[in-house]
Amino acid sequence: MSIAQRLADRVPRYTSYPTAPHFHPGIDADVFAGWLAELPDGMPLSLYFHIPFCDTLCWFCGCHTRVVNTYSPVAGYLGLLHREIETTSRALRGRHPVIHLHFGGGSPTMLTPDDFTGLCERIRTSFAVTQGAEIAVEIDPRGLTRKMIDAMAKNGVNRASVGIQDFDPKVQQAINRIQPFELTRDVVERLRAAGIKRLNLDLVYGLPYQTVGLLEKTIRQAVTFAPDRLAIFGYAHVPHFKKHQELIDAAALPGVEERLRQFDAAHALLRHLGYVAVGLDHFAKPGDSMALAVEQGRLSRNFQGYTTDNAPALIGLGASAISALPQGYAQNASDVPAWRNAIRAGKGPTARGVALDEDDRLRRSIIERLMCDLAVDLDAVSGGQGVCFARELAALAPLAREGLIRIAGRRIQVLPHARAALRSVCAVFDRYLRQGEGRHALAV
Repeated sequence: MSIAQRLADRVPRYTSYPTAPHFHPGIDADVFAGWLAELPDGMPLSLYFHIPFCDTLCWFCGCHTRVVNTYSPVAGYLGLLHREIETTSRALRGRHPVIHLHFGGGSPTMLTPDDFTGLCERIRTSFAVTQGAEIAVEIDPRGLTRKMIDAMAKNGVNRASVGIQDFDPKVQQAINRIQPFELTRDVVERLRAAGIKRLNLDLVYGLPYQTVGLLEKTIRQAVTFAPDRLAIFGYAHVPHFKKHQELIDAAALPGVEERLRQFDAAHALLRHLGYVAVGLDHFAKPGDSMALAVEQGRLSRNFQGYTTDNAPALIGLGASAISALPQGYAQNASDVPAWRNAIRAGKGPTARGVALDEDDRLRRSIIERLMCDLAVDLDAVSGGQGVCFARELAALAPLAREGLIRIAGRRIQVLPHARAALRSVCAVFDRYLRQGEGRHALAV
């Protein structure tokens, strides 16, 4: 079987294990509050804040967001988010240093400068944000004002994650995201002038009308900004889950073989341009903390993708936000009205999740090491417990015969030329996955 045939499977992205489709309503607000109270005194935290609003609809988007034409829904949402922050902080016992904050969406940069400042002040009042905490904001360059950039800088934002997707006008038209190169360049220059120096760029392959040549042109343009990190995600076409994706002409989407060519071309070009490959789809400058984490085997993965954030507890706030705690995962109501009603009623907005058992923790560790290191030693991860994994090793044997992976005893390595098969290798260890369900994205 060719690698392209292997990658025709639909498998999860493995930003968690078990993955979100297996969350259930048995994890509610009371369970989540109990988990928070159980966190040991002094355990570092990472915080994620979800702002589920945009002013235009990008047809490729898979995020939990909604388009608004006035600011009043955003203002109302923020008032309730302040309340959730207070309630969540009170559920904690002891003092927990916050070492990482991430604002995502939607478009966090839709907030007014005063509202962003107010939100940051509420966070610092409720949580013990450390002096050196990394504070990252996902940025839509379209409509980003100088006053908002100044507000971010004054409130300690030190990493900007700028969405680009693709610079080609025809591709942009096909996904309803018109964002000229010059506009993005100007925003990057203003961010750096304001003191926000750390720059991440997000690109996407597999978009309508995209070709290897167009993708390579976009990459070369993006690299002129000298980003510290880049992520090149594969577009997930799931119109059964995100109805607005039906607006994209499916006939214009590249097939699996073309997607694989784009994936390989992006990796080859970025390595040629001096970037270090990180996991499946991230890249970093040599010397960047993420590149060093790869070298030292310290890379982690969470709902924002690859990260150097090593906090053992991630708390998500806002509609649809997911928390990852030692006990398991808990997700807030994804629908803004349901989230809003729960907070107004004085209840926590947790709607579903999953508690981890020992098998989950072991498989999560295996999948995370594969996703981060492209290799895993089953004996090392299982702590010498002698867990068999005979079924999984047998399922991986064909991939070894095809030259995609190397199996030496109980050590598995995804070979560099087969990096695109990484998620398919991880899926072998997923005891919840039922092939053919069709609710996941293509493996490449």
